[in-house]
Amino acid sequence: MQYFQPSLSPNMINLRLHRPSWRFIDTVPKTWYVQNKQDPKVCDPMSRFKADLPASVDLSSDGFAFIFNRGRLLVKILNNAISIPNTTDIANCGLTLIRKQHIGSLDGRPCTAAESDPGDIPATGYQFRELRSLFTHLEEDLIWVAGRANQLVDWQRTHQYCGACGHPTEDKLDERAIICPKCGLINYPRLSPAVIVAVLKDDKILLARNKRFQIPIYSVLAGFVEPSETLEQCVQREVKEEVGVEVKNIRYFGSQPWPFPNSLMIAFTAEYAGGEISLNPSEITDAGWYSKENLPQVPPKISIAGKMIDWFCSA
Repeated sequence: MQYFQPSLSPNMINLRLHRPSWRFIDTVPKTWYVQNKQDPKVCDPMSRFKADLPASVDLSSDGFAFIFNRGRLLVKILNNAISIPNTTDIANCGLTLIRKQHIGSLDGRPCTAAESDPGDIPATGYQFRELRSLFTHLEEDLIWVAGRANQLVDWQRTHQYCGACGHPTEDKLDERAIICPKCGLINYPRLSPAVIVAVLKDDKILLARNKRFQIPIYSVLAGFVEPSETLEQCVQREVKEEVGVEVKNIRYFGSQPWPFPNSLMIAFTAEYAGGEISLNPSEITDAGWYSKENLPQVPPKISIAGKMIDWFCSA
C-alpha cells in the first residue's frame, strides 16, 4: 500500500487503551468497564456461557431454545413475565423448525438456535418479539446469547448454497463453518466490523441523530470499516463524512458484538481537531455539541453507545 494515499486528515493518531478512572457499577451491564487503572481487566457478561463446537441437537434436554422467525425471537409469557423457552417447550409452541444448531451452553444447559417457518404462528403463551424490545425484560447474559443465536441463524439461512458453484452446503463438524461438498469452499460466520466514536471538545460530546432512527435518539457517530482501511482511518473518515469535522488523539475504548445481524462494534474516543459541523443529509438529520447537563435522548446503557455516553457523564 506504499503508493496509496488516503484522503484523511494528517492529525496524529494515538491508539492506546483508554482507562476510565472510575469503577464499574453492579446495576448496569459491565462489558466495557475497566475495573481500575492498575488492572485493565474488562468484565464479561457472558462469563456463564461456553461456546462449543457444533454438535447434534438434543431437544429432549433441559436447555434454552432461541427460536427466530424473520429476525424476531420466540419468548414465553406467563403472568406477564417474559422468559426464553426451554427446549422441552418446543413441542408445545406450534412451530415448524426448518433449521437448528447447537451454539454452546449457559450455566451448563445446552443452547439451541433455530429458525421456524416464516408462516408460523406460535401457540397461546408464546410470542415472537424483536430482540431490541427485550433489552429491559431479559437478563443480560440471555440477551447476548440470543444475539449469538441470531447471528448464527442468519448466517446459516444465507449460506444454504455455495457462493462459488451453487451446490447445497453442509455443516463442517470439526469447527463452526459451512462447507461445500462439491468444490470445498468454506464459509465462516460473517462479522462486519464497524467503528463507533465519542468525539470530545472541552466538556462537550458530539452527538448526532441518524436518518434511520425511528425515534428521536441522538448517539455517537459510527460507520462500517471499508476494505484496506485501518480502524483509525475509518474513525477519521466517518466523522469527516457525516458531520464535517476532523479529529485527533484517537484512543481505544472497548468493543461489543451487535447482532443485527452481524456487526462488531469497535469503540474509540477522539478529540476535536477542527472544522465546523456540516451535516451529510443522506445520513444525519441533526448534530451538535452537548454537555452532560443538557443531553438529548440517548441510547440505552446496554449498547456500547450508551456506555460511552455514560462514561462521558461520569468522567
